[in-house]
Amino acid sequence: MKPSEAYILNQPEPYRSILLNLQIIIESQIPEVELLYKWKIPFYYYKGKPFCYFNASHKRRYVDLGIVKGFQLTIHQGKLISEKRSTMKSLWYYSEEEIDSSVLVEILQELTKLY
Repeated sequence: MKPSEAYILNQPEPYRSILLNLQIIIESQIPEVELLYKWKIPFYYYKGKPFCYFNASHKRRYVDLGIVKGFQLTIHQGKLISEKRSTMKSLWYYSEEEIDSSVLVEILQELTKLY
């Protein structure tokens, strides 16, 4: 098993379900992405460049979907969280039900155009 897959599967609930759902959405929308294990978290690469990552924050009780070029997006900026970062933005998910797949798909579609 790859370290990125182990990270996801070894998470307790609800993190595991959130991560698996996000993984399905991302990989079905962008089959060319490659899931690697960088900086001790699952990190997607697209066209050989960092794209987005997963981080299960047990302390804050959410899954962070970090988007590398988040500040360059023109859509759904109101849903993206910057947390004092200058290039990355995130979507935070506290439960699987909070995942709005239509918003995520639109973000992913615009994001791929930036590469």
